Amino acid sequence: MPRAAARIGAFAVCQAAVIAGFGLLITGPAREFWPMTAEDAAVEALEDARTATLDTASTIASALGDTSTVVGLTLLACLALVLVPGLPRWREAVFLAIGVSLQSVIFVLITASVDRTRPDVERMDDSPPTSSYTSGHTGAATALYAGLAVLVLSRVRAPWRKPLAALLLLLPLLVGLARLYRGMHHPTDVAGGLANGALSLFVVGRAVLPGHSWVGRPPADAMDIAVAAAEERPAPAQKRLTVIVNPTVTDEATQEQLRLVLAQHGYRDTPFVATTAEDTGGGQTAEALRAGTELIAVCGGDGTVRAVADALAGTGVPLVLVPSGTGNLLARHLHLPLGPAEALAAGLTGEPRALDLGRIEGDGFPAVHFTAMAGAGLDTTMLEETSDRAKSVLGWPAYVLAGAKGLRTPRMRLTVRLDGGPELRRTARMVLLANIGTVQAGAAPVPAAKPDDGLLDLAVFDPRGAGGWLRAAGVLLRAKRRGAGGADVTGTGDGGPVEFHTFRRAELTFARPQPREIDGDPVGPGLRLTAEVRPGALTVMLPARER
Repeated sequence: MPRAAARIGAFAVCQAAVIAGFGLLITGPAREFWPMTAEDAAVEALEDARTATLDTASTIASALGDTSTVVGLTLLACLALVLVPGLPRWREAVFLAIGVSLQSVIFVLITASVDRTRPDVERMDDSPPTSSYTSGHTGAATALYAGLAVLVLSRVRAPWRKPLAALLLLLPLLVGLARLYRGMHHPTDVAGGLANGALSLFVVGRAVLPGHSWVGRPPADAMDIAVAAAEERPAPAQKRLTVIVNPTVTDEATQEQLRLVLAQHGYRDTPFVATTAEDTGGGQTAEALRAGTELIAVCGGDGTVRAVADALAGTGVPLVLVPSGTGNLLARHLHLPLGPAEALAAGLTGEPRALDLGRIEGDGFPAVHFTAMAGAGLDTTMLEETSDRAKSVLGWPAYVLAGAKGLRTPRMRLTVRLDGGPELRRTARMVLLANIGTVQAGAAPVPAAKPDDGLLDLAVFDPRGAGGWLRAAGVLLRAKRRGAGGADVTGTGDGGPVEFHTFRRAELTFARPQPREIDGDPVGPGLRLTAEVRPGALTVMLPARER
């Protein structure tokens, strides 16, 4: 933090000096040269072009750069970045808050240094006491909206990130144009505001977000540099590593980043093996094991992780999780980095930890392992009703929208036998067999489930009406608080909106064929599910802090 503050302060002084120097130039020696001599004519032309419609539009656009608007939106964005469950992004929040604040401080310094009168036209707003140079509205809007665009481009993977970023980048230009239209600034005042906001983001970004792709691309010889650095420093003998990659959710640019990380850690010429629609990872993993691989890295979504884990079950060969795709439930539960490069680096320097797997079979599919959850009913309907396009555009919220359709389906009737005990007869909207408790956005449908306790968890959801869903939410919140400290979360009893059990073996029989899923992949309707725990069957490389 002291180093970051020193960098920001040093560069901010240079930034203020450059922008103020430009202001003194255009108000002094350069004021008689073009384009400064044409600025008044440009503002007067905009005054002549005023209409009622443009007046209204400029009012709205100018308001986007008002102090109250910028401060309020910055506060809301920062609170969302740090408070939304499953999304704490402290560095990003600091980047945005300091970027907006820095441009404000420099704006005050510049207006105190450069005395420039406002254009000699009818001004549509009250003239503040500050100098016309620079445009404070434009600078503030640039810092806020361009800062949000940077975060969208660097943190969002959905295809709509580029159109959204383009819209955000357009807003400061609209604010600047509105300030010209309303007679509040000269064109060079607006240019100075754009420069102030953009440079503030650059300065803060370099100090707060080092190493991120938007700051700067690696040099063309980055791989050679990484290899040379790895050769110079002593390192223990590296294990033979194979990367299993799902190409549909991992583009070439990401794969190049992963190769660079591998080279930095001494892994050179590591094979990347792509999954296919016919073989989602199990066959590739089995072939790598036969070839003598001692470490597997999997880059893909939940389905790819499940297929690789199924092939690794009981082998003792460690797995490095490199999240990609939509869900990444196991990585989220383990609090691993969600950026592929960061996750790979954390796994390569981590320590092996034994985790449980669930083994499940049913009519219509063979016995397989799952890492996160399996189930039947509403959750499977959500998965089946969500198109690949909706997932790519919306991300995980697409599942929520699809789940609304499943509420119209009739309840299932089933019998449950746990660890050879008596049969339990239930009705339900959804049943979950869980090895972990959390899903996207920090939700915890099975709060007490842990992947290293030697048990699996069963959750039976049977809420009735809006009140039932509210009671179910209350049960989950209470159970999450009890389960977080390691206490057992037991069943709520027959007839409750949610019922929890732990087990080593569970047999579920449905009165009618029900849609079923395993780690997010539908496996077709059926009448039966049988699941049992395999304690410590999967070894995962985790950072030491997670132990």
